[in-house]
Amino acid sequence: MLDEHQITMPSIGLSYEMVTDSTLNAAKHAKALGAKYIMVAWIPHDSTFTIDDAKKAVADFNAAGKVLQQNGITLCYHNHGYEFVKYQDGTLFDYIVKNTNSGYVSFEMDMLWAFHGRANPAQLLREYPKRWKLMHLKDIRKGVANDLTGGTDIKNDVALGTGQIDIPKVLKAAKEAGIEHYFIEDESPDHAAQIPQTVKYLKSL
Repeated sequence: MLDEHQITMPSIGLSYEMVTDSTLNAAKHAKALGAKYIMVAWIPHDSTFTIDDAKKAVADFNAAGKVLQQNGITLCYHNHGYEFVKYQDGTLFDYIVKNTNSGYVSFEMDMLWAFHGRANPAQLLREYPKRWKLMHLKDIRKGVANDLTGGTDIKNDVALGTGQIDIPKVLKAAKEAGIEHYFIEDESPDHAAQIPQTVKYLKSL
């Protein structure tokens, strides 16, 4: 279907379990679709993400990332908001970035989830400029309170430029960080109307 519609898929999203438990099979899936990146968007954890969860993820990502790299695939972890729990002089997200091997593990910035987790997306991009490869372009409805749950109603996905995030500031930082691929992601029931609005906004910047 991708070939039929002349669409390329630079990145494929797979589960944590598949990437860590069936790494070679994950690489096979990516190669079948022509993807050079495998993105993992959720680290299994209970209601609160802990340092033990982060340590396990670091070990698993380093191991899987090495195998994927040997097979021509780059592993990217996609932030989801819950990782911004305070830890030492930073957050558990900082711990993951600093303790994963930069040769094996990269990252995908999800601007909505970073913001919703009380982080600053532009600041994160500038803080770790060589670690980010991919980006989800999303905005969150005005008035929605931020938290560390890693979840919010899909109705809170809004067209870029109509929500709470300073999109131009984030995109400038993303360009400086060398983001390779940008994906518009809109899970709202109104996505069919919102995506053209998002595209028009992006073209206006």
